[in-house]
Amino acid sequence: MQTQTTASTAQSRIISIPDRTWNQFKLLQQAFEVSHAKLTYFANTIEIFMPSEPHDLFSRIILFLMGHYCLERRVQFIPTGSADREREGIVSLQPDESFYVGRKAIPDLAIEVVFTSGNESKLPRYQVLEIPEVWFWEDGVFALYRLFEGNYRKIQRSEIPGLQDLNIQLLSRCILTAETDMLGAIDELRKAI
Repeated sequence: MQTQTTASTAQSRIISIPDRTWNQFKLLQQAFEVSHAKLTYFANTIEIFMPSEPHDLFSRIILFLMGHYCLERRVQFIPTGSADREREGIVSLQPDESFYVGRKAIPDLAIEVVFTSGNESKLPRYQVLEIPEVWFWEDGVFALYRLFEGNYRKIQRSEIPGLQDLNIQLLSRCILTAETDMLGAIDELRKAI
């Protein structure tokens, strides 16, 4: 078992358990049902992720600002947070945030907040799930990826109807502002809409 832990409780922690079956993953998932931990399964490896407070703070700020943008622009959306996304026997994961924007079969957008895990190495998992767009928030900026002919390619703007006009640099600035001044962030976002 490979374990990555930190001495500080302010940092997220990951435990990786390779060479495990889907059934073992499902049993472990049941055991963690009431926990704050996130469990993922891919390539016969179980990962247990314990998010830190800063990780969750940025995740909630992104959710709030994305919701505010959609409401101001009258974009129909359904935020589904970190609900389990699975393809039985192959992959299970929980995005930090996810949204339906006009579609009902699968979310249109998954967002990952990257502190210790969740970077672009997660794209093959999302590829199996066929999530149209995946955004990664890391070090104050977004990296956006769009599923195109079965593979993700990096994009500069969202291609999801209703989100194409969202200024990603502005959203990034507002997220950083909201860490200490939520009202100021909302004012800045509202002025640009």
